[in-house]
Amino acid sequence: MNSQQRPNILWYCADAQRYDTVGALGNSEIRTPTLDRLVEGGAAFTRAYCQSPICTPSRASFLTGRYPATTQIYRNGHDEFPPTERLVTKILAEAGYDCGLAGKLHLSSARQGEKRYDDGFRAFYYSNLPYPDEADDRNCYYQWLRDEKGVDPYELFEHRAPFCGPGVPSELHQVTWCSEMAMRFMSEPRDGPWLMVLNPFDPHPPYDPPAEFLDRYQPNALAPPLFQKSDLERQTAFHGIRQQKLEAVDPYGPMPDPPDLTAGSQSARTYKAPEKFHGQTIKAAYYAMIEHIDHQFGRLIDHLEARGELENTIIVYHSDHGELLGDHGLIFKGCRFFEGAVHVPFLWSWPERFCEDLKSDALVELVDIAPTLLEAVGLDVPTAMQGRSLLPILTGETDPTEHKSHVVCDFNDSVGYSPCPTPTQATMTFDGRYKLVVYHREGDLAELFDLQEDPGEFVNLWDSDAHQELKLRLLRAHMDAVMSTVSAGRERITTY
Repeated sequence: MNSQQRPNILWYCADAQRYDTVGALGNSEIRTPTLDRLVEGGAAFTRAYCQSPICTPSRASFLTGRYPATTQIYRNGHDEFPPTERLVTKILAEAGYDCGLAGKLHLSSARQGEKRYDDGFRAFYYSNLPYPDEADDRNCYYQWLRDEKGVDPYELFEHRAPFCGPGVPSELHQVTWCSEMAMRFMSEPRDGPWLMVLNPFDPHPPYDPPAEFLDRYQPNALAPPLFQKSDLERQTAFHGIRQQKLEAVDPYGPMPDPPDLTAGSQSARTYKAPEKFHGQTIKAAYYAMIEHIDHQFGRLIDHLEARGELENTIIVYHSDHGELLGDHGLIFKGCRFFEGAVHVPFLWSWPERFCEDLKSDALVELVDIAPTLLEAVGLDVPTAMQGRSLLPILTGETDPTEHKSHVVCDFNDSVGYSPCPTPTQATMTFDGRYKLVVYHREGDLAELFDLQEDPGEFVNLWDSDAHQELKLRLLRAHMDAVMSTVSAGRERITTY
């Protein structure tokens, strides 16, 4: 396949979108017509897992096709991305792709403006956060607001919902801006194929969708979060584990009164969880944010169709990690591995080649994206990549129920802000039935869930007398799985 024959690539990564937020995959409460269309016209992997429940290590993993233990990118807020790591976007650019990005990249700290890398992007429309006070002079979204919309971003966001409530209108939203930049990029004249990566900030907290989308959801009509009263006591064992919300609360309680909000405190809303919340109220806002993303994503699909490019475009849609969203009395993210935090949506489409209406329940990981893209466009997969291509499943060549025997997720002092001041290291493995989480150097703190019998993850079997033999077997498999994510290093050139 030469450069002229290669397909375009539209790569959409939402931020903190849970796996159970797609209408066509079983959620009857949310409206996602564009994602539903993608499911029906392509492939949906219903058991896809991120390699970290935190942004930067997850993104570093799926952009390189390598696990955090190999990239050594574990933390949000670190100083720079290592030059020894190679992004799949750079490989595609070297193969003749014209590459563009809109939104965040977040491979290192964005507080003072994220450093550019040898990332392969010719067009770089950067906006890590939509809220004022974080590297504003390098935020292309702000430039669009000022120069094209005639809006002062500080005035736009001042006194907006501090935690949960209506945000800026759709026509001025960062998600909308991402779509606008993408359509401009895709419309540019060029001889070869293009790759467009969209990384909006939504549906990451705070829960602040445009009012016109929020009005479509009534909190009391939604199912409450996964919660039992026993969660309140159970979560006290994790007060020494680094997460953004330490204290579990009853998600049936009232929403707190909103505090006063000034422009200078805007970014804190993204990582400082309130003491109390009402689960169905935040779920309504979160669903509205996803419906807004779906609407803007639909504009991209319609744009491709109008240009006659849809048939020859690979589309991949996923999230970097999930969101606790009230489950077990917790919100936001951190060193927790409940399904809502680590299980993500994962959709693929290429009408010219991929299967349609394929729902695969194989265990897959986001680290598999990079090798899949390279193999799909006819490029060699570097031996340094650790992910495994999904192309045989996507093209119907292999059994769609089989891919990996387990998935691995990792946390190593990964989240920047937490009421818990001490670092935490933990690893998770899941074999399709049993999920094992080991909190390292935390005494005997661990979790073992049987998701077949306990899909809500309420019953920790770690200390169960009846499950000690199973625990030992799973611990051995856990050690092997975690070690398999560590690269052996540089290639051997001699036998001695």
